[in-house]
Amino acid sequence: MAQMNMVEAINLALREEMERDDGVVLLGEDVGREGGVFRVTEGLQQTFGEERSIDTPLAESGIAGCAYGMALMGLRPVAEIQFMGFLYPAFDQIISHIGRIRNRSRGEYSAPLVIRMPYGGGIHAPEHHSESTEAMLVHTPGIKVVVPSTPADAHGLLKSAIRDPDPVLFLEPKRIYRAFKEEVAGGEHLTPLGCARLVCEGRDVTLIAWGAMVREARQAAEQLDREGIKAEILDLRTLSPLDTGAVIASVAKTGRCVVIHEAPRTCGLGAEISALVMERCLLDLRAPVERVTGFDTVMPLPKGEHFYLPDVRRILRGVRKVLNF
Repeated sequence: MAQMNMVEAINLALREEMERDDGVVLLGEDVGREGGVFRVTEGLQQTFGEERSIDTPLAESGIAGCAYGMALMGLRPVAEIQFMGFLYPAFDQIISHIGRIRNRSRGEYSAPLVIRMPYGGGIHAPEHHSESTEAMLVHTPGIKVVVPSTPADAHGLLKSAIRDPDPVLFLEPKRIYRAFKEEVAGGEHLTPLGCARLVCEGRDVTLIAWGAMVREARQAAEQLDREGIKAEILDLRTLSPLDTGAVIASVAKTGRCVVIHEAPRTCGLGAEISALVMERCLLDLRAPVERVTGFDTVMPLPKGEHFYLPDVRRILRGVRKVLNF
């Protein structure tokens, strides 16, 4: 197996799916000749041509709308939005049409498409380039929301997303695009949607995270381990549908739960998970659920970004709060 970073793993998944299925087409700003703003689609237009790797105007609503039409006509479009903060013009297409077509047509039509986009902070980008509004997407019926945290998962989850019969929003944590490499199996090694990943087992506290925050949780768990505290880490991987069984099983075992996300705190996905745990694990809990999150502000500009994003220090503080309750 080859060692790859997340950019390389996503590129491989796209290439393999385009080779497997002539109906898989790419579209978005600069995805073709330039190979994407982060070079995720590099080389694919040269291999598959301009009719399957399509450069579009700077018009996110048009990109989503075209992908929707392509999907209804039998293609498997994979659209790229350059940054999550640019998604909002496309939101009307997603809410009003893409997420509703199966229900609207009573199951006669579906929209098998993927919308990929880099999300989250950590690269000192300008305003609108570091959004983390996954909760808003999870709240939208009719779409799946997927977030990989490793190159291998990015490869396997994206291939499953492209083959899914319904629309999938694929959020790529750009902070870890090139942060590390790992072995990627390639080929038909698919990672199923809707299944969380048990990163490491523990007995004292459950850390629930996704995207770039899984790496922060692992670093916190390593420090806790040196203190004799065994943290269990659950990487959700798919935010909608949520793997509620995995969440409940882990918290029922450890009795304590810390949810970590970089999105703003109020009505973030951590609030939903906290409510789920309270409803389903109340008698197992030894402490209230703790949330370690971003703040209810616009993502700060580069010099203030590190104040906003959860880090190991803040995660450890959250863990000690539930341990000492």
